[in-house]
Amino acid sequence: MTSVAQKVERQVAASREAIGAARICVNCAGIGPAARIVGRNGPQALSAFERVISVNLIGTFNIMRLAANTGAMLHLIEPLGFAWDDRRVRRAAMDYIDHVAVTRHAGFAAFRASLGDSRLVLFTTKTTHSAYDFAFRADDVLLFGKESAGVPDTVVEASHAQVRLPMRPAVRSLNVATSAAIALAEAQRQTGTLPG
Repeated sequence: MTSVAQKVERQVAASREAIGAARICVNCAGIGPAARIVGRNGPQALSAFERVISVNLIGTFNIMRLAANTGAMLHLIEPLGFAWDDRRVRRAAMDYIDHVAVTRHAGFAAFRASLGDSRLVLFTTKTTHSAYDFAFRADDVLLFGKESAGVPDTVVEASHAQVRLPMRPAVRSLNVATSAAIALAEAQRQTGTLPG
């Protein structure tokens, strides 16, 4: 019997052979309620937590589909904002689950330790350096923070470069899955690793 891990390993090997070095896309997506977990009036409403979990789950699956379609590896950094249940994930990820390599990391330090010599390229709204003026390399790791708060300063300091996707000044930001798709397409275009 073939396991999911074996299918993923074969798919990653086939992708590497077809398009070269695998692109890496990281999801730290999600939004959080603008309130304390327990405030003066008691605990936060369950609906607020459900909204965060739903957004995290949907964003993660959108990025999983992106990774499956582009041959990118997906690294998820805990906490995800939802419980990772293999059966639930398999059902929600539908037919593309067998075409994506997902690695979960216990936290940023574990993720960072797994990167070797790859550059960590942070996508953020807090810089003026456009992703279209940046020279991507095939082994770059593309990192995206939470939609509501970005990433902590320690993550910014650990990144080798910070770039932004140009957008109109009156609009706060794109959602993480859309940003990841635009960024990955540009990185693959520059490095000649676009699929198909």
